[in-house]
Amino acid sequence: MENKENGMKRAMIAMSGGVDSSVAAFLMKEQGYECMGVTMKLFHNEEIGISREHTCCSLDDVEDARSVANQLHMPYYVFNFSERFREEVMDRFVESYENGMTPNPCIDCNRYLKFEKLFLRAKELDYDYVVTGHYARIAYDQERGRYLLKKAVDASKDQSYVLYSMTQEQLAHVLFPLGEMTKHQTREIAQREGFVNARKHDSQDICFVQNGTYGDFIERYTGKHYPEGNFVDRAGRILGRHKGIIRYTVGQRKGLGLSFAQPMYVSEVNPEDNTVVLGKNEELYSTTLTAKDINLIAVERIEGEMRVKAKVRYRQQEQWATAVQIDEDTIKIIFDEPQRAITKGQAVVLYDGDVVVGGGTIVSSEL
Repeated sequence: MENKENGMKRAMIAMSGGVDSSVAAFLMKEQGYECMGVTMKLFHNEEIGISREHTCCSLDDVEDARSVANQLHMPYYVFNFSERFREEVMDRFVESYENGMTPNPCIDCNRYLKFEKLFLRAKELDYDYVVTGHYARIAYDQERGRYLLKKAVDASKDQSYVLYSMTQEQLAHVLFPLGEMTKHQTREIAQREGFVNARKHDSQDICFVQNGTYGDFIERYTGKHYPEGNFVDRAGRILGRHKGIIRYTVGQRKGLGLSFAQPMYVSEVNPEDNTVVLGKNEELYSTTLTAKDINLIAVERIEGEMRVKAKVRYRQQEQWATAVQIDEDTIKIIFDEPQRAITKGQAVVLYDGDVVVGGGTIVSSEL
């Protein structure tokens, strides 16, 4: 895909309007790449009741990205991917909650938008690389003959967890310029270069859920009302009434609207009979999980038992475990120590040191 006219490599920079992707664009220009900035329009803020502040991909973000691109003398475009985002991210988000699971829409956005839809657009336009502001690293391992995804140098900003679904082809044509840097260094560059977003706060929470709770968003988005049902204990005894299963996730304690002699937590969400099971903290622990829809990066297949460190949520410290591949699409993870609140719909990601082995979507857990 190299530009034959001048021999320069061409890079398409995914620019969210934030400081990270802006500095990524600057670094690629510094390295001599021919760059184009693009922002993916993922949704219409006003249509789903979102204010313009504190969301990625809003009008303000587009203007910030355009300002930086202009400052760097890069062409800049906005691609409307809102239909794809609705199908692959928002609809999946809703469907997960309706089925008693807790999704991670950032993983779906990376998988289906940045590294699928945008990746294909870059190929169509004859660009060599897609570049993002993620904090992670990519390396090629000659011995294995595989591209590896590795943790960022800045452990506090590492985003490898949300990137586990990347394929070998994608890893070969994606660059993460911030992987070797700290967030402090990133902001220093932005301030030195006078970028308009140098002091801009990082976007928080889920970009399309800003006003109200996830449950409020889902009801507004679908136009449905989710019926009340029973809170029950593990023996099936009724403890009270819940306000619709979409409003609860495993491990949740706040917002139950009930008072007990000791703290009680959501331990299961059952769409089949519209119940939410509550239990004590010690009842939230599991040793084994099963994950489907797996993607392996460091190896083609897990042979026998593989010792790994695994994490079952983004902010968790990874824990020692043994991984066994059941079939092409299924892995079982047995932790050395029981883990709290393993949640269906979340990702489990496996590590070998700072290398991502792979991951999948949690479908069940047991003691």
